Amino acid sequence: MSKFHFECRKCGQKIDGFKEWFSLNQKCPKCGNNSVTTIYNTDKEIIKSLISKDAQPENLWHYFDFLPLNDRKNIVTDGEGVAPIERWDFLENFAKEKYGLELEVFVNRNDKSFATGTFKDKGGAVAASVLKENGIKEYVVASTGNTASAFAHYLAKAGISCSIFVPENSLPDSEAHIGTYGQKLFRVKGDYAYAKKVAADYAKKYGLLMTGGNLDPLRLEAKKTQVFEMLRIMGKIPDVYVQALSGGTGPFAVEKAFLDFKETGLLDKMPRFLLSQGDLCAPMAHAWKKAKANNFPEGYEKDYPIYENPQVLIPTIATGNPGMYPFMAPLVRRTGGEIFPVKESMAVDLARLIAYERVIKIGPASAAGILGFFEALKNNLIKDKESVFINMGESANRALDFMKEVAYTTENISSADECERFDREKYREKVWKPFM
Repeated sequence: MSKFHFECRKCGQKIDGFKEWFSLNQKCPKCGNNSVTTIYNTDKEIIKSLISKDAQPENLWHYFDFLPLNDRKNIVTDGEGVAPIERWDFLENFAKEKYGLELEVFVNRNDKSFATGTFKDKGGAVAASVLKENGIKEYVVASTGNTASAFAHYLAKAGISCSIFVPENSLPDSEAHIGTYGQKLFRVKGDYAYAKKVAADYAKKYGLLMTGGNLDPLRLEAKKTQVFEMLRIMGKIPDVYVQALSGGTGPFAVEKAFLDFKETGLLDKMPRFLLSQGDLCAPMAHAWKKAKANNFPEGYEKDYPIYENPQVLIPTIATGNPGMYPFMAPLVRRTGGEIFPVKESMAVDLARLIAYERVIKIGPASAAGILGFFEALKNNLIKDKESVFINMGESANRALDFMKEVAYTTENISSADECERFDREKYREKVWKPFM
């Protein structure tokens, strides 16, 4: 019996594995659907030893038995997948002082991922390993920036040529990370939806495989390991899951882990998904608000706006055509969650606060996710005594212009006579003021 197989999400057709899936150009041979569920034949009880407090994983391949790769010799890794999950007591204190809530707040420090400092590294590692195992030499990626950098890095390690298409408003700093690996970047004159179309045309022109979107098993199976890490480090599944939302692979991956391991008794309930979108491009949030106001009428999940060429401050999460909304909205609703906008203009303020309190530099997408925590508190979406998990997006190492805005302490002087003695504590009130 093979380690895993796929089943079509639409008609249930069985597909043996990636060799067959890739030969079919990632489409079901029976109904033409382009999304599948990965089914593992591994004994599910093995997971209990892998999430033990005594386990000391070096990377996400600690969970090899539940990842879609057959041979360990094909593993491509750079230490991804075991970024620390930290308790942030300053956020707990804020919730207590301002809202009277006693919370446990955990933050997944994806910025510490060695390769590119983003939660996309896990997907990049699995993709590179699977493509290597199946003899794929060329690959096509469409991305707003973070996935592009991760795939460029890992596919380069695997010796695979990667052609990457990003929208014209993608952060310029991503270019250096892609170009220096010897991968090809195409900056498309248009928004993300158009970049995906051009990438698909390119893939079709040359007969190449292309990333399969948010339900792609290469990405989904990698990201589900965050649930294993919750259990290993936190010892439980949180009550609330907070993340900035573009397409939604993170929440889908959490659901996949529950489907895989429900029978073990380890996962008692799904966390409540509280997902934030930047207010300058928030089609899912706007669709959700409309559906909720109308008591979620039949077919609500198919009613969503499309925003062409959105002008945003956080391009890495700007998806104007939310093709995943029909899948995401029902998932969020099942968990009793919410999709809501946050002010992109506050990302700089948030990054200053985090840099002051935790001495780390976060990127704009991470800021949007943590802003979701503040917005959720303001709107009574988090309850007393709950545990909150914030899946932070990325570091600031590909957002140097953003970090220039975040810096606020510089003072130009001519002599020491113009300098007042410095005490770092005087900045505390300044960085907290926007949130009080």
